[in-house]
Amino acid sequence: MSASRRSGTTDELGPDEPGEPEEPGGSDLLAALLDGMDAALCAFDADGVVTHWNREAERILGWTAAEAVGRHGFAGWAVRSADAEEVQARLMSAMHAPGRQVNEFALVTKDGGRVLVRTQSAAVRGPEGKPAGVYCAFSEVHAQIDLERSIALSEALFEDAAWGVVLIDADLRPAVVNAHAARALGIGRTSALGRPLGELLAQGVEELEAVLTHVLAEGAPPAPAEMWVTLRTAEGEQRRCWRSGFVRLASPLAEEPVPLGVGWLFQDVTDVKQGEQEAALLRFRGNQLHRAARAAAECEDPLEVATVHLDFALAGFADHALIDRVMPSPRAKAREDGRADGAEEGFEDGADTAVRLVRLAATPAGAPGPSLLTGAAGLPVRYEPGHPALQCVERAGAVRADAGSVPAERAREWALARQWPGDAVHALCAVLRSRGRTLGVVTFLRGSGRHRFERSDTAYAEDVAVRIAAALDLAEAVRGAQGGRNAARGGPK
Repeated sequence: MSASRRSGTTDELGPDEPGEPEEPGGSDLLAALLDGMDAALCAFDADGVVTHWNREAERILGWTAAEAVGRHGFAGWAVRSADAEEVQARLMSAMHAPGRQVNEFALVTKDGGRVLVRTQSAAVRGPEGKPAGVYCAFSEVHAQIDLERSIALSEALFEDAAWGVVLIDADLRPAVVNAHAARALGIGRTSALGRPLGELLAQGVEELEAVLTHVLAEGAPPAPAEMWVTLRTAEGEQRRCWRSGFVRLASPLAEEPVPLGVGWLFQDVTDVKQGEQEAALLRFRGNQLHRAARAAAECEDPLEVATVHLDFALAGFADHALIDRVMPSPRAKAREDGRADGAEEGFEDGADTAVRLVRLAATPAGAPGPSLLTGAAGLPVRYEPGHPALQCVERAGAVRADAGSVPAERAREWALARQWPGDAVHALCAVLRSRGRTLGVVTFLRGSGRHRFERSDTAYAEDVAVRIAAALDLAEAVRGAQGGRNAARGGPK
């Protein structure tokens, strides 16, 4: 009960003077009101004699109303003798002062202990408006300080906190939003109130509402949770990660806990989480390159080395992969016939011949398994002009492509038209270059369940392409050396 309500109740103490008749039942009503208060209350007449003493005062100090009423001040029983005169003077001074006076006293309990209380004293006026006494409402200082701390904490959270704070009502709608949360949501503090969470979040609202419902029913989770949400903002949708804590709010005035809502505290940790994810991804990809290099060192056939690098690169990166080898055109082949046996083949930058590619290796189209070498027939791949793989070879740089937001059937047609597996939606082509020559292109493909390729993916694909190109170049050199030895053996014959 607030101090204003207490003073309003005790203002009725004035007419309670000896010899004045009371209305039937008035004293019972007054006693019930006093005993029902949640603050200790006592009253003094103009001479400083205790006239009223409620049950909360009895609970704090141990003195019953029968023992307290009729005593002159607190001297000799509720206050030490050395402090009695000062305490009495300060209490009775409120009779001639405007408004309420706040003081702190050390009172003595019935069992001899001491308790520090904070008092609010005010004059009691008689029928003619003259001071007729003083009422004093008091409570233990620590209880008052706890209340003030709670109020101060609430005000600080909703004004100066570096965390977002949102009070969610029992209908899962924001009831109070602090300044930090309003900035995080990209909306005004008042405009967010009472709106469904689905109007504020484009994605993640189902998970958030499930957590809020659980907190209302079961209580707060044991630890903060990191939740990814997508915000609806004027600039478009933004994906953010919030580290969130939840507490259930229950009324302290009810006999049984009644949920008033949920306190949701969160902090934006998007940059931290993205940094952690990127670091973890780089570590994993670095480990894959290291493992691939060690496995490739045990391969005798350089072409097998190329497929080893391809298989290790697929883990967590793509669903399918292809290696296409540049095949010189007939005109270029005719020019190469004049070279020495074992001359390397490749696509020279600036050549006036059309690019033709031969499928060298591919991952299985059905069940997962190691990549297979498929270039024995030497048949060119039927790529249409403008195909991403052809662009990659012509530009000597990586090319990204994706089907976009189209129905599944259209996406399948898009993939099949480019000679890719039907479930491919995103593609990344990286050029295979070694010793200044373009040897071919490696294509990584992702299905609809993955995100499109980003710039960081391009860097990783180019690292893998460098290793595959070195293996293909070595395979040509080994083949050329073997051809030269065979010709040398056949010469004398």
